[in-house]
Amino acid sequence: MSDPRLDVAVKAVPGWEGRHIGITPITTGITNHNYLVEADDEAFVLRLAGRDTELLGIDREAECEAGRAAAAAGVGPEIYAWLPNLSCLVTRFVAGASIPEADLQRETVLASVVGSLRAFHSCPPISSEFPVFRLVESYRRIASDRGVKIPGAYDDAHEVAARIEASFDAAPMTPATCHNDLLNANFLLDGDHVWIVDYEYAGMGDPFFDLGNLAVNNGLTPQAQETLLSLYFGSVNDVHRARLALMRVMSDFREAMWGVVQQGISTLDVDYVAYADTHFSRLLQNAADEAFEDWLATASAPVR
Repeated sequence: MSDPRLDVAVKAVPGWEGRHIGITPITTGITNHNYLVEADDEAFVLRLAGRDTELLGIDREAECEAGRAAAAAGVGPEIYAWLPNLSCLVTRFVAGASIPEADLQRETVLASVVGSLRAFHSCPPISSEFPVFRLVESYRRIASDRGVKIPGAYDDAHEVAARIEASFDAAPMTPATCHNDLLNANFLLDGDHVWIVDYEYAGMGDPFFDLGNLAVNNGLTPQAQETLLSLYFGSVNDVHRARLALMRVMSDFREAMWGVVQQGISTLDVDYVAYADTHFSRLLQNAADEAFEDWLATASAPVR
């Protein structure tokens, strides 16, 4: 079912007046409504934001800022138009194939992803922040205010998160411009170049969150995680490994609570209860790893 804002948005995009317009829905995505728009011989992606997405911590103006930074760095598509009154973002269509999770285990593909990720992390600072430890708490308050039952796993997960935060605070990294939503659906492989799309959650934060998010969301094997760290840092040490392991846990906590909030705001046909339960289960399983205490101790040292 198309968004009723679509026709209004298409007519409002500058430069499309009088052109032959073809529209094809894009069925991926579980927050917004996305469309491939062909205007004569040019192709674009038009995105209409989902309802109440500011409650997910999304600032659409900040998303545009991050998207422009990514485009300037050569890793994100050009932003063609931003229509704030319609919550409509239009980007140039970029060629590229989606990357199956299995392919991300391969060093050649992972190298292309890391190259683009490092380029984005090296962008000048942007105005938004991504405070993951506060974000999960904010999600809990918002969900509760909307009448969503908070899963019993939250309290255990929050205790784990507090210990991880204390470990990282002992030797904090300089914040980087991070993406914070590195699902394989947000990577497009174009030759040996990877485009990264969807900057809704971008903000200044700990680059290890992006690395952990990338690793756990895409099921990277222990060997692939080692490759990821090697590609990103050049050489790998135990502090890198520990911080990656702990941010894999925090990534799942964020995803779990994102799913809890969505239960109170989303109109899309998605089983957000199962989504949250899956991520809670995995984060608590990883936090129960016998190496968890060692990870906390090791991660409290500076990253070199």
